[in-house]
Amino acid sequence: MKRVMIEADLEGISGISSMKEIQNRTSEDYARACKRLMADVNAAIAGAFAGGADEVYVEDGHGGGKNFLPGKLAPRAKEIVFDDGNYDPASITCLMQVGMHAMAGTLNAFLDHTQSSVAWHDYYLNGRKAGELAQTAAYFGAYGVPCVMVSGDGATCLEARQFFGDIETAEVKTAVGRNSAHCLPDNEAERLIFEAAKRGMAKCDAIRPYKPLLPLEIRIEYNRSDYCDAVVNARTDVERLDARTVRRVAEEIRTFADVLI
Repeated sequence: MKRVMIEADLEGISGISSMKEIQNRTSEDYARACKRLMADVNAAIAGAFAGGADEVYVEDGHGGGKNFLPGKLAPRAKEIVFDDGNYDPASITCLMQVGMHAMAGTLNAFLDHTQSSVAWHDYYLNGRKAGELAQTAAYFGAYGVPCVMVSGDGATCLEARQFFGDIETAEVKTAVGRNSAHCLPDNEAERLIFEAAKRGMAKCDAIRPYKPLLPLEIRIEYNRSDYCDAVVNARTDVERLDARTVRRVAEEIRTFADVLI
């Protein structure tokens, strides 16, 4: 039984080329962005099934979710939430990440950030600067699940190969600075995503899971000292390193929250 997990974000979705398209959830721009989100996700789902998947799970990973349009997710796929206990991560065959963005501080990357562009400056796993691609892959990697496919802009696809090796990527746009991008035509982007997902299925046994060594040191440098103050005041399991930096050591990774602070 081949089960695929698809993590979906919004910044790296095809056809989205400016911040205004994802900021205001009541705008026509955002509504269009969500239509593109469904198109890209469904292209990946179709590609996964074409490549031999038996089941496909999808998580809406942007801004706490609720970006999927009701009734528009491909009916063969099941929407889940990582830590809700409604699936077994150990049963997943491979991970795909669709519509992703590069980590904070990446040059010429569309809307680069890690978790929060307001609060987080840099995030590190065992001393290596990382982003949301690595967070998700580390969680599933703890269960022996490899990331085999990523879609997003060119910088995101490069980051994915640097972290995960010879995976399949679908480059659907090219950043022009941080806040704009040149996008492929919608149908061409969907084709690339479909083909990358289909090819990715053939690499489930060839790609090694991304598994940082345990115990895992998680370090976050915040943009301001008061963001760091709030974390230290709320948590007893973190160590403050300086005005803007905290660290935590995780002995194991059982939930997605274990790769965060």
